Amino acid sequence: MAHRLPSAPPILPGLDYVRPLGSGGFADVFLYQQDMPRRAVAVKVLPSDEHDPDLVRMFNAEADVLAHLSAHPAIVTVYQAGISADGRPYIVMEYCPGSLAQRYRIERIPVEEVMAIAVRLAGALESAHRAGLIHRDIKPSNILVTTFGTAVLADFGISSSLRHAPGEVLAMSIPWSAPEVVAEHTGGSVASEVWSLGATVYSLLAGHSPFERRERGQNTRDHLRSRIARATFVPVARDDMPDELQRVLATAMARDPDNRYRSARDFGEAVREVQRSLGLAPTLLEVPTDEWMPVAAEVDFADARVRGPVRSSLPREGRRYTHSTGSPERDEDSTVVGEIPARRRPVWPWIAGGTAVLVIAVGTVVALLLGGL
Repeated sequence: MAHRLPSAPPILPGLDYVRPLGSGGFADVFLYQQDMPRRAVAVKVLPSDEHDPDLVRMFNAEADVLAHLSAHPAIVTVYQAGISADGRPYIVMEYCPGSLAQRYRIERIPVEEVMAIAVRLAGALESAHRAGLIHRDIKPSNILVTTFGTAVLADFGISSSLRHAPGEVLAMSIPWSAPEVVAEHTGGSVASEVWSLGATVYSLLAGHSPFERRERGQNTRDHLRSRIARATFVPVARDDMPDELQRVLATAMARDPDNRYRSARDFGEAVREVQRSLGLAPTLLEVPTDEWMPVAAEVDFADARVRGPVRSSLPREGRRYTHSTGSPERDEDSTVVGEIPARRRPVWPWIAGGTAVLVIAVGTVVALLLGGL
């Protein structure tokens, strides 16, 4: 996909633009400062010249999926969504200052830290799957790091339902996609999500994606597709890598989906067993209770409407009043523009009061003069 320049940041009510954060294939992300409550937020917005119904549909789906799932501590939080004054859909989300997009390539991440991340993400995916949703794009660049230093799963832009609709578009990030997805036999399943999670954890440990080669020119899409189709597991080349963890990754990335862990939760529990065997406190695996159900309506992945609250105009400084009533004008969305003027107080009470004081003062002086005679 050709690179494009980021679009101009939209003017949004209650938000002050700070700087760009990144630009993807079909959306831009900007840092804003929210006025009330005061906090930094990330705003994802479609470009001004983008009107593709499929992209609008994906954008809507991401907002709705996050609304279902963002209460989970390992999934990025969404605050609101709407349409800017210039007609662009946007999503306001939790600002995460870091990500694992490049860290694993330039830094040897400790095994203990990677296992903790693996368990947190397993809980996030298990929660999504129980809600009938799949992410379909699990990879290091979609793992963000919050201001508290914890990993959260983000970018549900190509997420889908476990009940696939006919004619659904296939989408994938090749280096971390399961063999059956690369072969276009499925658009995604719990088994393929387990594979992608295993491949992502492998990448964080190895410093490269599972089937990537060091030789220049050997990592084209066709090369990667061919190696993933064979799915021969190569152990992570680290001296501090426990054999038990190698076996967990090999199981998660088995070529046959039936030989993988049955669920993201099972994968997370397997990693927790490795933690225990190493004398480490197992990371909490946070999943919904059996009684849990999404409180919102089911996500409609076919919805391509531009929807959400629309800001039709922007507030301007100064006062503006109607000639007939003297009251402030209102925009179409009933937002008061300008300040309500202070009510004029009548002058006559001040005049009457001053006159009374003067009469009393004159009477007092006259009385004093007569008394002295």
